[in-house]
Amino acid sequence: MFKLTSLNLNGIRSACSKGLPAWIAQHAPDCICVQEVKAQSDDVQCRFEQLAELRGYFHFAAKKGYSGVGIYSRQQPSEVLTGFGDPEFDAEGRYVELRFDSGAVKRSIISCYFPSGSSSEERQQAKFRFLDAIYPHLQRLKTEREFVLCGDVNIAHQKIDLKNWKSNQKNSGFLPEERAWMSQLLGDGGLVDVYRQLHPDATDEAYTWWSNRGQAYAKNVGWRLDYHLATPALAAGARNVAIYKTEKFSDHAPITVEYDWQA
Repeated sequence: MFKLTSLNLNGIRSACSKGLPAWIAQHAPDCICVQEVKAQSDDVQCRFEQLAELRGYFHFAAKKGYSGVGIYSRQQPSEVLTGFGDPEFDAEGRYVELRFDSGAVKRSIISCYFPSGSSSEERQQAKFRFLDAIYPHLQRLKTEREFVLCGDVNIAHQKIDLKNWKSNQKNSGFLPEERAWMSQLLGDGGLVDVYRQLHPDATDEAYTWWSNRGQAYAKNVGWRLDYHLATPALAAGARNVAIYKTEKFSDHAPITVEYDWQA
């Protein structure tokens, strides 16, 4: 079994100060995809290059203290790619891909941080541009190789993916256009929402993010924003999934899926 975790850190220094390295050592994932690193290369060197014997590979944002993604891996990849070819969003440090190729077998693990549009209409428009750009990239990629994209997608796809869906229909993260994009990706786009494959009807237990306002975490008023999106062949190997809600490294919870790569 291959154990793959995704977690939005809301700052790598903050998450590590709250016990993330010990948690990784305890649960022993083979790979952990992280988002919102909020650090630069100089900040990571000699401090966070490795966590619990996993080596990190990163895509940092040009802007200090902003965005950034990484993947910590037990196995050395055959290739590391940063960015997906869009200058606007590559500058924001939103995509890193590790390739593990052996003979005819071509597999990738991707850590991706989708923009949030909640701060302003300008950022919502940037989010729409990102969705327009990442979709054809993923479509091309799945014709070349199998992959799992882990990340904070910043979209709750269905009504069961957030507590207060009625009051959030005009808010970023649950807009009709965003949900339609996700439906297309999981429909004609051919990718699989691995959590929903394993737990199609889960509601409250599916949430991975809680606002810092109004005791949202204590009341479990949450959203499911963190995903494993996989090509069908790899999704077919998903056996178990766990969301670690009691861990408070950030405002997101780690989500781990165990895969049978031979399936």
